[in-house]
Amino acid sequence: MQKLLHVEHLVVTVVPRMDGILKMLGAAVFDCLVVQERCLPHPHGEWVDAIRGLPDPPEIILLREAENAENRARWLSKGVMAVLNQTLTDQVLGPTLWALLNRIREILIKEMRDSPLKEPFQLNDFATQSPRMRELIGLARRVAAADSSLLIFGETGVGKEWLAQAIHNFSPRRAMPFIAVNCAAIPETLLESELFGHERGAFTGAQKARRGYFEMAHQGTLFLDEIGDMPLHLQIKLLRVLQERRIQRLGSEASFWVDVRVIAATNKDLNRAMEEGHFRRDLFYRLSVVSLEIPPLRQRQEDIPGLALIYLRKFANQFKKPVIGCEPASMQALQTYSWPGNVRELINVMERAVLLAQESMVVLADLPPSLAAAAPEVVRKTLEGEKPVVDTSQSLKEAEEKWLTFFEQEYLRQVLLQNRGHLTKTAAQAGIQTRTLYNKMRKWGWSRKMFKHPPTPSH
Repeated sequence: MQKLLHVEHLVVTVVPRMDGILKMLGAAVFDCLVVQERCLPHPHGEWVDAIRGLPDPPEIILLREAENAENRARWLSKGVMAVLNQTLTDQVLGPTLWALLNRIREILIKEMRDSPLKEPFQLNDFATQSPRMRELIGLARRVAAADSSLLIFGETGVGKEWLAQAIHNFSPRRAMPFIAVNCAAIPETLLESELFGHERGAFTGAQKARRGYFEMAHQGTLFLDEIGDMPLHLQIKLLRVLQERRIQRLGSEASFWVDVRVIAATNKDLNRAMEEGHFRRDLFYRLSVVSLEIPPLRQRQEDIPGLALIYLRKFANQFKKPVIGCEPASMQALQTYSWPGNVRELINVMERAVLLAQESMVVLADLPPSLAAAAPEVVRKTLEGEKPVVDTSQSLKEAEEKWLTFFEQEYLRQVLLQNRGHLTKTAAQAGIQTRTLYNKMRKWGWSRKMFKHPPTPSH
């Protein structure tokens, strides 16, 4: 069997004893497990359940010495992909196995393409490897159930509205409206009317009464983005609403009660704004019962592979393209780039990459030129002994960690290419555990498919 599969140019790992299967599958990822029924320990069903219960289980092809329709149906109901008669000749069994393996590959591509994007509108959807982000999400979970005002800080594009929406969806108000308002996008002359509403004739052009966003968000959540751009006279009115829970439409003498949770956000330094007299301290204290700060993407580079693959899947599905991942060099470029536009910029880059991709993997040519040039140039200069350009805005520890990551990725990339993606051989050559290699590849968004076929030199 091993000889037959090697003829088909597959990477094959042979396990002589069945009790080593689960240990092997826990240390590396395999697309397919071909096993003889007579080698299975008893009870057979529990063994198959254990395999299928793994985080990334392989498809199972079972070889039997005799045909039995009832037995075959039982195995298929357990989740076995196929049951084959191992007494068949190599000329018959080989093409059958190869057809099944091709089918597995097609299934993997389809699952990647069809997997729906889970926008992070639930706190459990924020998949992160960053300790700072995990701490942030944990804090968000604890404060979601309360009605206290929240203030979210973060640069443009980090996902402040996403976090606010997720907090709302995790709260008892989840069934009620979530209204998002960008205070900087509404002209100052209209912002008061938009927030608090107006009566007919309240100003020129007010031909009929209109509800404001506070009314629309009754019993729900009102998200005030770019709160640092709100004019001072409206800050006073907002403070009064937060204190009294009552609003007054423009042009009306009557006020009425509203039940609204306010979550505000800004990309500005409000401490400086308060010192300069542009933001009221009493409003700041009222809003910031709990403050949440989302770190920029450049400070949580460990999250870039996962985020990139989430949006790659989204756009591959949207554009109906069989793009399933990023080549190591392109993923390295994504992790090296400073991302001034944060997650929003990453989304745009992945949309462009999938749109331009001509193969199943995103390559450097699919990325914007400035981004594509970043990582390969740095790594090439470092490995060739040239003096690299360093970012002096980083601390020594940050710079050291970045360079060590560059070297580690380039070293393992080359060893993986030499071994055509074989994890056990690569780990042995690198002097590390197979599980360590597997965890690093998952962290960087790498898969064995990237290394099974070395790239063809360009001329």
